[in-house]
Amino acid sequence: MPKDAFGRTMRDDLPTPTNSPELFEGVLMRRVIAFFIDGVILTVAIAVSAVVLGILGILTLGIAWLGYFILVPGVLFAYYVVTLGSSARATIGMQVMDIVLTPTRSAPLDGGLAVLHPIAGWIAQAFSPLVLFVPLFTQRRQMLHDLVVGTLMVRRSPMERFWKQEAEHYGEAWADPQNPRWRD
Repeated sequence: MPKDAFGRTMRDDLPTPTNSPELFEGVLMRRVIAFFIDGVILTVAIAVSAVVLGILGILTLGIAWLGYFILVPGVLFAYYVVTLGSSARATIGMQVMDIVLTPTRSAPLDGGLAVLHPIAGWIAQAFSPLVLFVPLFTQRRQMLHDLVVGTLMVRRSPMERFWKQEAEHYGEAWADPQNPRWRD
């Protein structure tokens, strides 16, 4: 079984740029654009939430204004739980740019991993913006927080074909795209 940069065992069924270049084509640029799309969405969501809290603060004689202390982290947390934790496994920006987050180890991409991924990214970037250069030196173009958390960002449309082939190979029930569980 292959190992990641930290020596942990990875799934041996993961594609690489040499055997599936279509999965990694333009992923770095797509991630950057998705980041900016998500930034715009989050800015609007925070602004709307701030206005709603302001109105509620007037109605509750200032009690709702205590929500301003958790406004930004609350909106960010909710956004990533709802989007990355969904069956789409992608934020709205990632969906627009046709990329998806997939686990590199045998653990499923559940809500905890979906929230840990962006938090690890923020922490890594807070220490040094130089971590943004890490994907230039990793085989699968993974950022530092991808390596730490155990995730991989790939193009969604080719990956769906890969997932389907994998499921058919292993005879799993969700190999049929007509089955509602196929996208999970």
